[in-house]
Amino acid sequence: MRILIASDKYKGSLTASKVAETLHQVLSMGLQDCEIDLCPIADGGEGTTEAMITALDGQWVEIPTLDAQARRIEARYGWIAHQQEAVLEMSAASGLALVNDQPLHPEQASTYGTGLMILDAIQRGAKKIIIGIGGSATNDAGLGMAAALGYQFLDARDQAIQPIMAHLHRLDQIVPPEIVFPEILVACDVDNPLLGPHGATRIYGPQKGVTDFVFFEDRLKKLADTAARDLSCDPREIPGSGAAGGLGYGLMTFCGAHLVSGFDLISAKIGLEERVAKADLIITGEGRLDAQTLHGKGPMGVALMARRLGKAVVAFAGSIEDSPTLRSHFDLAYAIKPSQMPLSQAITEAPALLATAAERALPEIKALLGLAPVQ
Repeated sequence: MRILIASDKYKGSLTASKVAETLHQVLSMGLQDCEIDLCPIADGGEGTTEAMITALDGQWVEIPTLDAQARRIEARYGWIAHQQEAVLEMSAASGLALVNDQPLHPEQASTYGTGLMILDAIQRGAKKIIIGIGGSATNDAGLGMAAALGYQFLDARDQAIQPIMAHLHRLDQIVPPEIVFPEILVACDVDNPLLGPHGATRIYGPQKGVTDFVFFEDRLKKLADTAARDLSCDPREIPGSGAAGGLGYGLMTFCGAHLVSGFDLISAKIGLEERVAKADLIITGEGRLDAQTLHGKGPMGVALMARRLGKAVVAFAGSIEDSPTLRSHFDLAYAIKPSQMPLSQAITEAPALLATAAERALPEIKALLGLAPVQ
């Protein structure tokens, strides 16, 4: 018998690798005759780099950069030497979690630090860059990133403006740098455009401190109009251009990037379908299984792949929404957080809670594998 553990992270609590290791410890003792394959997954958000370098024998590269509020930090990205590929997460430099310790100032928040990471990968000789864009603290459409890569943003008197949203109303001209970009693939699983009622500002802005929608809409439109004229590029309506505060738009406009399904991209790179096909049982999960899971999240991608290949699939999650539609995609689904336990405590005790849930699930998992009578 062969079990594949292909779980996403439990955000703020357990990395995907730690989930896999915890489940492996329990299952290897309770199912001693089973071979267990560990395959951490991600869908383009936080955890993408870890999943990729684990699967592809990569290494971490650490560089000095800036967070979304221009504070000096160290950030790291993945380097796959034998393929000369870099794997980045914008959240490592421009993520919301990095600036939650202070009041949010979205009119100043910048993706400049993400641009420094991309520049370092290019200077390292990357032939391909894969970047996950979940978890952003910014709503600047990649303006700061572009500045870090050498783009100049000028006013009507040909004077440089500071590349933040607070000054973008003065924009009159965009001058591109002399830089050759490698192939850049953007792992993105949302379909929001840059502007409008379903765009970056109105859908994702509030969590980053945005309250004046008109302020940001006007400035993003000015950026898009100026770029369309000066760079002959206008992807503002392309699904996903509004992802990560418009960074999807910025990567397409300033770097010639292509947006692709995060789950599809990562699963192809780590050979997920082949590993599912070889397994008798698939275990997946994430911090919370809910309605969002149904719309392109990693565990749903795993479950759909398992169903298509005729494999049993089990989920472990911090919590699970009471949804028959959601549960129908899994043979078994276990919430590890006791209903009365405070979330903060559950986050702290997640490894032990997951191990306990796995131990309790062993009889049903054995039955699902045909190794024990159905209880």
